[in-house]
Amino acid sequence: MVNPAITNVLIILFMMQVSKRVPFEDPNVLNLIRGLYVLSNVIIASAYFYVKLQIDKKKDLTVLKYVEPAPMGSTEEPKAVTTTIQAYDYSQLRQLFKSQLMGVGMMGVMHIYFKYTNPLLIQSIIPLKALFEGNLVKVHVLGRPASGDLKRPWKAAAGFMGMPAGGEIKTDKKSIEQAEKSGRGGAKEE
Repeated sequence: MVNPAITNVLIILFMMQVSKRVPFEDPNVLNLIRGLYVLSNVIIASAYFYVKLQIDKKKDLTVLKYVEPAPMGSTEEPKAVTTTIQAYDYSQLRQLFKSQLMGVGMMGVMHIYFKYTNPLLIQSIIPLKALFEGNLVKVHVLGRPASGDLKRPWKAAAGFMGMPAGGEIKTDKKSIEQAEKSGRGGAKEE
């Protein structure tokens, strides 16, 4: 399967060519594109709300232990995390929702303050594509089993060249015990 980052670049390049041919000066066309952008974000927010309902419904209190990598460039030790699947899913959902709100905020500034209209078209498609590529949606909406690549904790999203964006999350017993002993571990999230 093709790397999602590469398909994003291809979609962006294609949509940039399409947006050159769209008459944004026409108020009707501009309002249609704005409506498409709003609809895209309403669909995404609705999907996140549905995921939250599914997490509440499943109420999976299975204990999940893993070692969270130290932030890039820091000298800190990796941190052991003990949580539940429900709490882990909630934290992932919060991150996705914050990311979506940041995107809407940035798009709002670019469109309203700087009067830049071309990204409206691109940002109506890319976040929707990312929604259906997300692990939470795959597990809670599409009903895929949480095994293999969908086994929690999920790996960090791969960057453009296929390299993980952050460090690697470790789930082996030895790494967990070592992180718990190192003094930075044992943080229980609730």
